[in-house]
Amino acid sequence: MSITSVRIQPKISLQLEKMAASLHRSKSSIINQAVEEFIEQQQQEQQRWQETLEALQSVRSGQIVSGDDVHSWMESWGSDSELAAPKTDS
Repeated sequence: MSITSVRIQPKISLQLEKMAASLHRSKSSIINQAVEEFIEQQQQEQQRWQETLEALQSVRSGQIVSGDDVHSWMESWGSDSELAAPKTDS
C-alpha cells in the first residue's frame, strides 16, 4: 500500500475524527473508502458520457427506434403477448 499525504480542512478533519470514533474505524480506512467510492462514481460518469456520445452518433447516422414502437413494446410488458424489443429503423 502506498502512502499519500493530503491537506484536509480543519472542519473536515474534525468530522472525520468523529466519524472514525463512532464507527470504530481508522481515519485512513474511511478516507480509503471515500476515495474508492469517488473513483467508482467518476468511472461510471465517464462510462455514461461515452454511452451518450455513442447514442448521439447513432441518432446522427439515422439508427433510431420510433416512439410508437417503443410505446407499443412497453405497453406489452407483462402480458401474454409481450412484444420483442423494437429494432432501429435503419
